[in-house]
Amino acid sequence: MRNIALKLTYNGTAYHGWQVQKNAASVCETLQKAISKVCGEPVHLTGCGRTDAGVHAERYVANFRTESRIPIDRMPYAINTHTPEDIAVREAVEVGEDFNAIGSCVKKEYTYRIYNSRFKNPFYVNRAYFYPKRLDEDFLNQAAHMFVGTHDFRAVRSVGTETKTTVRTIYWCDVTRSGDLLELRVCADGFLYNMVRAITGTLLYAAEGKFAPEDIPAILESGDRTLAGPTVPPGALYLTRIWYEDERLNE
Repeated sequence: MRNIALKLTYNGTAYHGWQVQKNAASVCETLQKAISKVCGEPVHLTGCGRTDAGVHAERYVANFRTESRIPIDRMPYAINTHTPEDIAVREAVEVGEDFNAIGSCVKKEYTYRIYNSRFKNPFYVNRAYFYPKRLDEDFLNQAAHMFVGTHDFRAVRSVGTETKTTVRTIYWCDVTRSGDLLELRVCADGFLYNMVRAITGTLLYAAEGKFAPEDIPAILESGDRTLAGPTVPPGALYLTRIWYEDERLNE
């Protein structure tokens, strides 16, 4: 039995997230069907995380076990002949028996993109959040840095998947601008449900003067979701980087 890790990318607009759903299309189910056709047997995919409905992944890793002997270098091309245009396997890697895409993941980075212009752009629909009021990226960056460190992040998560603890470590939380496009990059050892989207909403609330960046530590300390900003839409969120001890999966 081989353990295969796939490095893939997908546009999540048409899907109800990564996780298999009873009555809605998911990235996982779509990809499992394609792999099963190639391997000639049912397969079960384990993904590196649960991306929500409409969320994209520029980098994603999932693993499955198979008896198929198809050469590893041919596997991406074979699978891609059975996937829709919005899902693509970039590489396949044979990994150790104990590898698990989510359990072996060391840290992840999500990026939230804001199209900050007076006029909307049709090409950013479901790709970036349109925000017409001018934003000061230096101010946003100052506020973003307040999230860095090990904290209880209950105040910036939505009610959803239960976890043993809501404590996480954020390694960086930075805002940059390129023309009209703002990017918030957040890297952590794990994420709570809607955490990055709630952090983004909190930064925008600070930019609107509803509280100061210096108030964010107290909001986190309170654990009160109502004190933080709103959960912004999913279509502007991307999983952009993943880290494993196996360096082959980090490229």
